[in-house]
Amino acid sequence: MLTIAMPKGRIFEEAAELLRRAGYKLPPEFDDSRKLIIDVPEENIRFILAKPMDVVTYVEHGVADLGIAGKDVMLEEDRDVYEVLDLKISACYLAVAGLPNAKAVSVAPKIATKYPAVASRYFREQGEQVEIIKLNGSIELAPLIGLAERIVDIVSTGRTLKENGLVELERIEDITSRLIVNPVSYRMKDQFIDDMVERLSACLEGVN
Repeated sequence: MLTIAMPKGRIFEEAAELLRRAGYKLPPEFDDSRKLIIDVPEENIRFILAKPMDVVTYVEHGVADLGIAGKDVMLEEDRDVYEVLDLKISACYLAVAGLPNAKAVSVAPKIATKYPAVASRYFREQGEQVEIIKLNGSIELAPLIGLAERIVDIVSTGRTLKENGLVELERIEDITSRLIVNPVSYRMKDQFIDDMVERLSACLEGVN
């Protein structure tokens, strides 16, 4: 049995649709289940539903053979997993944002983000010294309450930024979801994993 860790929410829905297009027979109740572990015996697959940041941990430690993780997580987390396929779903991007008329701070401006490693690396590459403040949610709040001058966060439609009076200042990197594999599983179950990669790749041909 192949065990696949998948994040809940939008990525789960798009990944389930992609798997169906690739010919995997997932039951209708699969989409609405509140279970955290879902077995699909007819496909010899077990799904583990987890928080996006935890998917990579499950795959790295081998409790899941494969996982579906956003490229943002892969950039932030330095983990021992193989990234084998860009699934081209849940497209968004990482960006720097802030208040439109905020005065520039000359010495180490504060940057709020849930991606401290990505943010540190980006500003270092720009030759800018900053102070990183790690937050776990509601990143847009930081400039509004004076906690930080700028934020680094995921942008999808830009609606959340706009509704909170923020503007995008710099685009860092495009993000999509990736299929990742545990290195040991890739050796032990290579035939099954390669088959899945081939079937998913065939669905993605011609997708930009």
